[in-house]
Formats: sequence, structure tokens, C-alpha cells
Amino acid sequence: MAIYLTELDSENLSFPSPFEALDDPNGLLAFGGDLSVARLLTAYHNGIFPWYGPDEPILWWSPSPRAVFDPKTFKPARSVKKFQRKHQYQVSINQAFDQVIDQCAAMRSAEETWLSSDMRSAYKQLAALGHAHSVEVWHNNQLIGGLYGISVGQLFCGESMFSVQSNASKIALWYFCSHFKQHGGQLIDCQVLNDHTQSLGAFELEREEFIKSLLSLRQQVVSKSCFQPQWLTQPIEEQ
Repeated sequence: MAIYLTELDSENLSFPSPFEALDDPNGLLAFGGDLSVARLLTAYHNGIFPWYGPDEPILWWSPSPRAVFDPKTFKPARSVKKFQRKHQYQVSINQAFDQVIDQCAAMRSAEETWLSSDMRSAYKQLAALGHAHSVEVWHNNQLIGGLYGISVGQLFCGESMFSVQSNASKIALWYFCSHFKQHGGQLIDCQVLNDHTQSLGAFELEREEFIKSLLSLRQQVVSKSCFQPQWLTQPIEEQ
């Protein structure tokens, strides 16, 4: 049986419903279009994200089940807490977005080069407009880890993380979960569950439940200070 994907119109920003996504490959929904700010925001506000490799058209996805973190219940591993007490990495938010996304791309192998220059440029535009955000981890004034993603109301759509020293990305996630929760954040999307995210505490929601949560959370807001450039203190409950 032939399977037909929707090709996105170059001028129309609308997407097919996430419920029309394929089961195999899981979540593939559409192709084409562009990486304009307006299209990316439309995608993320509807539970859709781009992911494609070299020499491929832009592919749009909305997989099920969906991997998420609950910042209200997130707990770092004891080993991570012990490590941070000893090493005292510093953590900031929105102080080096371009460096974080470039480092995320640099950490990928040749087979995983989905963070192309076009993708990075698009997300840097989102960051300049206040829609994309980064968390940075520093040691001896050097950037050693971090993560970035897109804010959609009280949902944060995590895109990628990197670490060049032990536990740096884990500490970024830990501090961000605490910070996001304190400012009204309710859910962190991490797209598809893998061994690494599962080990950090991610769990899965079926598409219907995820989209229901998204439609509610995108109408809510976190406090204005949530994404202001700042240094993050160690989570109070873990001090």
C-alpha cells in the first residue's frame, strides 16, 4: 500500500494534524516548507518538530509515545548531587545560546549531522526573538555543557544537550528543572525516549495525552523572569 506524505506549501504555514503522523517511521508527518520563525513556532505550538539529515528535505515529526520530564518530580541521581557538591560547576541561563547550539552540533558524529548550519541559524533567530533558550554549565570560566530548547507557554521543548566534562549536561537539566518549576513550568518535552533520557527520569505519554497537555500549557505563561539571562543557584531542596 502506497503511503503519501503531506508536502508543505511554501506560503501556507498550516500542518496536518499530529494524529495523521505515520507509525513507521514513528511520527513522520510532513516534508518541505522552510525553517522560518513563523513556521517553527507554528510547529512547536502543535507538537511538531523538524529533524532531517544531509541531502534530505525538511522532515516534520510528531512521534507517539512522547518522552517528557516532569520538572515537579525530577530528582537528580545521588552521584550527580555528590559530584556537584565537590566540583561546584556554575550554571547560567540564556548567556551563551549560540555557543551551546554550536557545541551540540559539534558533538554529533558524521551520521548525526541533523544540526546543520541552516538549522542552527533558524534556532538562533528564535533565540534572538525570545522563543528559544539555553542553559549553560561552566567550569573555570569555560563552557563545558548545556542544553537548549523552545518555550511554549508552560511547556519547554528540549532539543539537544551536550557535555564535554563529566555530568555537565545532567547538572544543566537538574538546575533547569528546578528553575523552570519555580517559575510555573509544568512539562519538558524531550521527543523520543532513549536509554540516556530514561536514565535521567524521562517517561512516555501517548500522543493523545501529550497533545492534550500541550493545548492546555501553551495557553499559560511562566513568570517573566524565568528566561532572563542569569546565574542559577543550586536547587534549594538539594542544598
